[in-house]
Amino acid sequence: MAMSDPLGDMLTRIRNGQQAKMDSVVSPKSTLRIRVLDVLQRDGYIRGYTSEDVAGHDGLRIELKYFEGQPAIKHVARVSKPGRRVYSGSKELPRIRNGLGITIVSTPRGVLSDAEARDANVGGEVLAEVF
Repeated sequence: MAMSDPLGDMLTRIRNGQQAKMDSVVSPKSTLRIRVLDVLQRDGYIRGYTSEDVAGHDGLRIELKYFEGQPAIKHVARVSKPGRRVYSGSKELPRIRNGLGITIVSTPRGVLSDAEARDANVGGEVLAEVF
């Protein structure tokens, strides 16, 4: 059976891995997932990721980040879901925790954080929120 929300699955694997204090988690590979991981790495929420072969399929090993024993990601949630897509213009992009968190947005210029999207003056689909 096909997965209905691959990005939500990856975010859940990250959330569960950090709750279990794991060093890294593995997720199937896709272009959208790589772009979202690039944003998380740029903003310092994960240490990095590598591509690897998992049971004959391409996968991503995501290196989780901790600060003084606590996960770097306190909250990660999917905003736009397959059953209800959420779009926002550049001026209406939500601010998470008054700017302390980020919103990940899929724009015509690629997957960006909310601050990058505001600077580029582009809106798009609000994929997730992280703080």
